[in-house]
Order: sequence, then structure tokens, then C-alpha cells
Amino acid sequence: MIESLRAGLLQWFANHARDLPWRRTRDPYAIMVAEVMLQQTQVDRVIPKYQAFLATFPTIEALAAAPTADVIRLWAGLGYNRRAVNLQRAAQVIVAQHGGKVPDSVAALRTLPGIGPYTAGAIACFAFERDVAFLDTNIRRVVRRLCVGPDHLAAVADSVLLAHAEALIPPGQGWAWNQAIMELGALVCTAVSPTCWRCPLRQYCRAYAAAVAADTALAEMMTTPALKRVAEPRPAEPFVGSRRWYRGRIIAALRALPAGTALPLFELGRQVRPDFAADHEQWLLQLVHDLARDGLLVITEQGVRLPA
Repeated sequence: MIESLRAGLLQWFANHARDLPWRRTRDPYAIMVAEVMLQQTQVDRVIPKYQAFLATFPTIEALAAAPTADVIRLWAGLGYNRRAVNLQRAAQVIVAQHGGKVPDSVAALRTLPGIGPYTAGAIACFAFERDVAFLDTNIRRVVRRLCVGPDHLAAVADSVLLAHAEALIPPGQGWAWNQAIMELGALVCTAVSPTCWRCPLRQYCRAYAAAVAADTALAEMMTTPALKRVAEPRPAEPFVGSRRWYRGRIIAALRALPAGTALPLFELGRQVRPDFAADHEQWLLQLVHDLARDGLLVITEQGVRLPA
């Protein structure tokens, strides 16, 4: 059965894969940039930023030597600005400790700033074609439904899902398999309203079997209401006005300054919130100190600015 399952997904991927720029390269540096950008950011937003980033910093040495302010400015629009700083820090470690060569093992990659289990596995697989199992949001969802069952069942530890994911990889085809299962999660086995009728794995899928068993009419089965009910997302926490939202506004205000220019704290406060007053000063200071700790800005006597 597993050979048929593997063949089915790989054939589907060959027919339906999107043409994404990071799929056309095995350059470890380019793959690392893409994987860091793709953390919590949609593909369509990443593509132009990825291309602009590599045009500006074409080598890992160029990124390592660049002013951090330039890296942060180029990251505008991607959110989670700490990723930009960590990506540059990782580049600096690679240049200093690895001779400018991105490590090819998961263990070595995990030692780099900002590189977690998923990103380390993805770089090892997509740059060096290692048969490595890892979990991102899409892979986790597909493996969960395929090997365990519907989303509403009891929580399953990542260690269990990782073992399933590893067992599914066809030997010697880790690159194609992991790209394929991620693509399936992005295009077909989505969090809400999965289109099971299009899925090449539906005959092997425990969640699909449970949905079929629960429905009596073919039309109900084809719309997979059971999956739709259990996949309803929890209401998202408001973003506008949140701590992360204000952090982003602070960085946006500093990006707009000429290089090396500092913005006085009170003026910064007025730019990030129109109602800024003296009793907001402590709130602003806390945000600024947190951003400084993350390496995203520098506090000076004149105010705050992006890192040099």
C-alpha cells in the first residue's frame, strides 16, 4: 500500500506543483533565505521579497557584512522582523565558523540563530536532498489526517507525527516527497474546506474514511462536511492594536528615517499612536527595550534608530 501511496502523491505533485523560485535551486544560502521568509508568511508575499533580498545580498558573505539596518529595511512587508536579524546572525556564524558554507546536517543547522527543527530539516532536505522528516503547518495537518484521523480527535504529539512522516518518505526521494506533501496541504488538504475529492491520497486517508462513514449521501461525502466542521479555526486574536502590531509600527517609523538618524522617543510615540501622552511613556519604553534586546533597534541619547 505504501508504494502506491507514495507513487500517487509524487505523480500528483509532478502534475500540479507550483513553479516557485526556491524550487529551481539547490543553493543552500538561497534555500535558507526562502525557508526563513516562509515562516508564518504566505508564499505570494514572499516571492518578490525573496528575489529582491537575493539581488541585494547575493551571497552569504554579503548578508553577513551588510548593515543590519539595511537588512531590516529590506524585510519590510514580511512581518516578524526578528527573523531578519536572526537570518543575518546565522549568516555571520556560517561565515565565521563554517567558512561560508551552510552546514548540511540537521544537528549543525540547529545551532544557528533562529533555525528551529522545521527550518533545519527543510534546509537539509531542499538544499542537500537529505531524506529528512520535518513538520510545518501543512505537513503536520496532512500527516495527522492521513495516518491518525480527523482533526477533532485527541491531540497527537509531534513526536508521533514525525515518526509517521519519516516512515512515509520514499528512500532517495526526500526532496520531491516533502515538497509534494507540503503542496498537498497548501492546495488540497487545507485547514478549512479541504477538497478531498481532488486528493490523490483519499483512499488511504483515515480522516476521509471517517468522513465517509459519517455521511450517508454521496453529495454530503463529496463536500466533506465532517472535515469542515472539525477544521473550523478558533477566532483569531485581534492584531490591530496588539503588542506585535505596535512593534511593527515602530520598525516602520525607523525604516523611513535617513540612515543613522535617531528618532526622539516622544516623536516616535506620536507616530505609532495618535493619542500618545506622557502616561504612555513607560509602555513605549518597554516596547523599545524589547526591540533593542531582539537586535531590531538601538537606543541612543538622541532617541532610537535602526542598527548600523
